[in-house]
Amino acid sequence: MFEAIFFPRTAEKYRAAPLSEPRAQYLRHLNELGACRTTLRKNANDQLSLVRLLDLREGVRVSIPQIEAAAAIWALPKGHRYARAASPKARTRFASRGIQWLRFLGWLDEPERKHHPHHAEIVIFERWLHQERGLSNATVQAYCAAADHFFFFFWSAGKGVALNAIQMTDIDDVIAAEHKRGVWKRRSIHDDAQRLRAFFLFAEARGWCRAGLAAGIIAPRFMADETVPKGLGREDVLRLLASVVGDRAVDKRDRAILTLLIANGLRAGEVRGLQLDDLDWENGMLRVRCPKPGRTHLWPLSHEVGHAILRYIREARPSGFGRGLFFTVHAPIRPLGRAALGKMVRDRLAGIGIVSGRRGTHVLRHAAAQHLLDQGMSMKVIGDFLGHRDPSSTAIYAKVNLAALREVAALDLEGLA
Repeated sequence: MFEAIFFPRTAEKYRAAPLSEPRAQYLRHLNELGACRTTLRKNANDQLSLVRLLDLREGVRVSIPQIEAAAAIWALPKGHRYARAASPKARTRFASRGIQWLRFLGWLDEPERKHHPHHAEIVIFERWLHQERGLSNATVQAYCAAADHFFFFFWSAGKGVALNAIQMTDIDDVIAAEHKRGVWKRRSIHDDAQRLRAFFLFAEARGWCRAGLAAGIIAPRFMADETVPKGLGREDVLRLLASVVGDRAVDKRDRAILTLLIANGLRAGEVRGLQLDDLDWENGMLRVRCPKPGRTHLWPLSHEVGHAILRYIREARPSGFGRGLFFTVHAPIRPLGRAALGKMVRDRLAGIGIVSGRRGTHVLRHAAAQHLLDQGMSMKVIGDFLGHRDPSSTAIYAKVNLAALREVAALDLEGLA
């Protein structure tokens, strides 16, 4: 591996240094993930420095504080290749590379993740949601997170930990504490209370807690249609798409993603799940798996969307990493996640001067639905476009039709005003 990234004389020095094989093993791993030659060289240099500073021996476990202490010494003047002190950012990168290398080898001594005393019950609850209820991974995670949050709060407050000793006042205290903090909005508290009620219903059925707790959990009142979807104006959507031009791989990828979000109104999870096999070029169709309702839909593949995707596949998509459609641009190459999609949209919106309000991927879905409504499309067509099973999910877009309101405001009231 060293011969592939260094000149022969330098490669021989790296191969002769201690822990040659563990170092080369990790470099091969990075190379398989798509790391460039410069990245491999930096990792190789940092590996040798860490071996020297910690006097590493094969199989000896190292803690994160030890690596950070070594990074502090490395960052001193003449502690690395340069006479001047390393910047805080360089020091952090050195420690991060060391942690990732030793974690890959299994030599990192990491503290075990803390669990509350009722972690075993949450695991059983999670399995039941998957196997018996058939809920999606995202929904199951949300239900379990609500239960975990309650028990961590309950535990950290120094109260008793017996599940059968929990009272209604304990649950009220947790919900009231979140309301007092002011971090969660009313909708978030409502959803958390509903998920917590589901867990205690499950616990009551198995005799883990006293009966009646679930019935006593009253979620804050929340009307599903009390807010209006906050989408971007059509002008801003067109400006956003027009701003994503260029020959960089990231520009080609982002343009393909944005055309899907804008033209098809897809959710982030749907974009993330797209595979190469979902593109039916012959019939001009796109197969989309919807993790939220758990169904698969077929969408017509427009010329603009198809052209953007095809350009990305031919010129920018990394090969050899699976059948997924969208990947990260820089190593480690991996499928693009929901968080990365959201960050991409926020960064692109910031690039055109939109830095306030909701700026995630869903704002483009709302904008697509509002555009169809403004064009006079029926609610049934809009619901089918968005993949809604319940018409009430689409009805919210009809609450405020600004074009229609302007027409009403322009009427001549013939002196009645």
